[in-house]
Formats: sequence, C-alpha cells, structure tokens
Amino acid sequence: MNVRRSAAALAASAVLCVGAAPAALADTAPPASPSAPPAIPSGLYGKNDPTYDGVWRQSFALLAQHTVGIKPSAKAMVWLAAQQCDNGGFASFRPNAALPCDAQTMYDTNATAAAVQALKALGGQDAAVRKSVDWLKSVQNEDGGWSYVPGSPSDANSTAVVISALAAAGEKPAEVRSKASKSAYEGLLPFQLGCTAEPATDRGAFAYQPADGKLVANADATAAAVLAGLAKGAAVVPAAENTPAAPLACPAANAADPVAAAQGAAGYLAEALKKDGHLTAVTPGADQPAPDTGNTADAVIALAAAGHKESAAGALEWLKANSAEWSKGSPAALGTLVLAAHATGTDPKSFGGTDLVAALNATGPAPQGADTGATTVDSEKGEPSGGQNVWWIVGAGAAAGIGIGIGILLSGRRKKNQS
Repeated sequence: MNVRRSAAALAASAVLCVGAAPAALADTAPPASPSAPPAIPSGLYGKNDPTYDGVWRQSFALLAQHTVGIKPSAKAMVWLAAQQCDNGGFASFRPNAALPCDAQTMYDTNATAAAVQALKALGGQDAAVRKSVDWLKSVQNEDGGWSYVPGSPSDANSTAVVISALAAAGEKPAEVRSKASKSAYEGLLPFQLGCTAEPATDRGAFAYQPADGKLVANADATAAAVLAGLAKGAAVVPAAENTPAAPLACPAANAADPVAAAQGAAGYLAEALKKDGHLTAVTPGADQPAPDTGNTADAVIALAAAGHKESAAGALEWLKANSAEWSKGSPAALGTLVLAAHATGTDPKSFGGTDLVAALNATGPAPQGADTGATTVDSEKGEPSGGQNVWWIVGAGAAAGIGIGIGILLSGRRKKNQS
C-alpha cells in the first residue's frame, strides 16, 4: 500500500513536471526549483520528506496502532485531522495547515481515502469522515472510477483505495454513482483481465490503466482490487475461513460481480506468490526484477481478507525473514506489516524477531499511556479516561486557527517541530 502511494505520487509529480496536468490543475503552479524538504511536524510519524506521503503514512500508522489496541498519540491524531481541507479533501501533505486550502492545493484521493479509514477507526470524527466521503463522491469520474489527481483518467489503484474507504465509512460502493450513473464497481471491474487474457496465468489480475489499449497485470492494483471487491478496508479482521485461492472462474457466471472478481484476483496473487514466495518488480533504472516487499505485504492482506490465509502463508514467512531493512523507520511500511500480521492472526510483536508495534511507535510521538503523563483514550469513543474528548481539542484548535501547532494545547507548553 505504501508502494502504491509512492508510485502515484511519482506519477503525479511527473505529470506536473512535463506540463501535462489535467484541467483540474490548470491553475496550479509548476513545482518550484529544488529546495530543502519541509520540517517534520512533531505530530507526524516518520522522518523522511512528507511532501508526497505525509497523510498516507500518518493514516496507516494510526490505523495499524488502533487495530492492535494501541491508543495513538493525541498529537498525532490532531495532526491528521488538521490536514483536512474545508471541502473534506486532503492533499498529500500541507506544511502549514493553518492556511486554508485554495486553487493551488493539489488534492489527493489516495491520501483522502487513507485518512477516512484512520479517522473512522479512531472514532469521534463522524463529521470529518462524512465531509471526506462527500468530497470523494464529488470527484468520481463519469466512468464510475477515480484517479489519484481529480480530473485525470481513472486508474484501478485509486478506484480500489477509494472504494475500500467508502466501505469502511459505511457506504455501499455499488450504490455510489457518478453523474453518468456509473457505479464505483463499474469503474473498477473493467480493469480486470478476463477469461480471454493471455497468458492464462494473468487472468483475474487487474491492470493499473490500459497500456496502448491493452490491460497488463499489475500486482499492486490487484491486491487493492481484492479488498475493494470484498468491500473491505485495510484493517482486515482475521477470518475463520481458510481455503486455497482458486483461479478466476471461466466462463464467468457474472462478470459484474465484485466478489467473484475479487476472488479471481486473489487466485492470481496466490499463483504469482508460488514461484519465489514473494512478488517481484522491475524498479526504475534496473533491468532485472527484484523482490517487491510492499506488494507482497499487500498480497498477504488481500489473500487473508478473501479467506485464503493458507495461500498467503509462504509469503508471510518470507516477509518475516526479509522485511526488516525495507520497513526500517518507515511508518507506512511498518503499519502495512502490522496490518498483514493482524489479518493473518500473527503476533506483530514477534514478527521474524522484530516487534513491529514497538518499531512503529518509535517513528513518531509516543502513544497515549506510554508514560505517566499520558492520557488514556477509549478507542471507540475517542474519549480520555478523565472524560475530556480528544477530538474536542482538535476542533478547538482548528477554530482558533492553530493548525499543526495545536500540540501546545495538549502538552501545556510550546514544543518546536522536530527536524
């Protein structure tokens, strides 16, 4: 999932750099000349430049913590909530959330979808979630799908991520329709390689977008489409069902059935994992495929969601042995691994010799209850043990225009942003 997000960000950056931005970006100024990356806000997880993934990585860090019973830092929750624009959308990262979003803001459907899942899980943010859901609906393309940057052609990754967010927020994706009356699933399912695709091993996979009019199997899009077709978010509840994944059923009984499409996609992933126990990808500048740790983790989550933990077992063991360097210091990567462990009923605190939860917590502000001065929060209501609502603090800070500096209300003293 973190890999998907990075690819989307790079694609959007490339679009801007070559001046091929869609109409929605016509008034957006081109990127400035290279400069120092923004300072890392004290409430944000991760120390790398957050320009393209700040909201995404924060959302997955908080979602993963919540999923395993960790009460996230109030400062971290505040930072995420303050990133939301008045219209409900999120940009990838706003260095100064006290400034209003405007015509120059490059909205990000993927970041918005990730934030919806995190805010919904944390509780107490129904109004914010509703605004983001409404915004996502407002930028749905006529074909029923979504793009990373609103106004661009639909892609399977963005469409799937948005569908998962809608489902997590309580929406019925089949009933979310575009102005042309196309449903969200009508926007997603055309990206699947069907019963006539060659080679036959690609059947069931999803493409990112057509390439020269042809659909090309893409593991990243496929893993995302499994969750979307099942109307599930990234925080997968371990399933009692555990059967081997099967190939796409051909001929298809109902090509418009999102669950059948998801199961066919799961079958593709299971087969792709058999060769080496992991997925591979050719990275920019390379001429040979290399292990793709991020998409392998995504595939594990997708297979577990579809009831096929058995088919994910080999990849899970590979991740335990090979993901430490890839995930080091990365809240998005660590969060994805925590979610993969959770989905398969694996202890994330003993993952190939690594305590994923401790490693994730170490990338940002300490969770609540981690020290004697921390406040314990009810994970369902978002309420501290003393009865004060953490989200009231968020609202009060936003009303006062404090933005990401709202940490002063939480600690009682001003803290400088970490560098």
